[in-house]
Amino acid sequence: MKGKARWEKILGDERTVSLLVVALGFACGTLLVLLVGKNPAGMYQAMVQTLTGWDITRGSWNARYIGEWLTASIPLILCGLSMGFAARTGLFNIGAEGQYIVGLTAAQFIALYFPPIPVLHWAAALAAAGLAGALWGGIVGVLKAKFSVSEVVATIMLNYVAFFLSRWVSMAIPGANTYRTPNFPSTARLSSGFLASLTNGSRLNIGLYLALASCLFYWFVIEKTRLGFSLRATGLNKEAARYAGIPVTRSISSSMLIAGMFAGFAGAAVALGSFSYGRVLGGYDNYGFNGIAVALVGNSQAGGILASGLLFGMLASSQPLMQSRQIPKEITLIISGLVVVFISLRAGAKLYLDWRAKKAARTEGRNADE
Repeated sequence: MKGKARWEKILGDERTVSLLVVALGFACGTLLVLLVGKNPAGMYQAMVQTLTGWDITRGSWNARYIGEWLTASIPLILCGLSMGFAARTGLFNIGAEGQYIVGLTAAQFIALYFPPIPVLHWAAALAAAGLAGALWGGIVGVLKAKFSVSEVVATIMLNYVAFFLSRWVSMAIPGANTYRTPNFPSTARLSSGFLASLTNGSRLNIGLYLALASCLFYWFVIEKTRLGFSLRATGLNKEAARYAGIPVTRSISSSMLIAGMFAGFAGAAVALGSFSYGRVLGGYDNYGFNGIAVALVGNSQAGGILASGLLFGMLASSQPLMQSRQIPKEITLIISGLVVVFISLRAGAKLYLDWRAKKAARTEGRNADE
């Protein structure tokens, strides 16, 4: 009984579970590196260099690695917020990829056609991206709230619509081909001379401030506002929330609007922060799908999603460094996948413990009757 109580306590602490599954994922990754005949020290050296810029083998330091790690983490954090915000209302937003794409596309159009006014130019592009993502997510919210359409099916279908619509309208831009559009004016870029100088010329940009501000906004809305209470109540029990007078329909629609806005911002951060030209997408960037993993590991909490996004960004950024040390880069993908699998097993473990508790209660009841 003591062991069972201990496991119930551990499973009930979401932060502890997240730390355990991350540690378990890295342990499995270490084992895999050993199995392929490589030294796991190379994997961890690459990760340390990504996080700190310090090359242990050469004894040199380069802040550029830190900047590239943070740059890779920005869209993961924003898409994680998108998934997490919807999850707090009991929705599964698998359409963050589509919302990301429409945000990226809207940002590119504003970058190419808006008057090149410093600050106002990129600010307008960010606003357009957030609005486009919100509208794309809002479509699903309305379908779910008004007609009980499954948000999973609706978002998956809209991902395809967003992708092909983006390719069609982007290729219609004069001077565009199947790969790219003309270059953006410098006023549309999210580049920051201050951040670039701090990180030795990396691509780190204003999107970092956007991601941090979005995390703060997420926390404030969910935890400190009446809307956040309505969203959380709807997510816990829709019918009870409706009985208590909470406008469930509005809560669902609002949740998907805000979730889509976060993903739209992610699209703008990538389009205007990492590229100097508009992209004609040839496939999914997968930030929206990876955001699902980020939100799961972060337990749909603002701080957890921030930390989880930084973790997954570190794994992605360390791949080239691992390859330079003869470590297969696919190890980081395996670690990411295992972390998600292990975090998902928590629900199964809880179900098992509940079943054991009910079985024990029934046994005690029969013994008492006898």
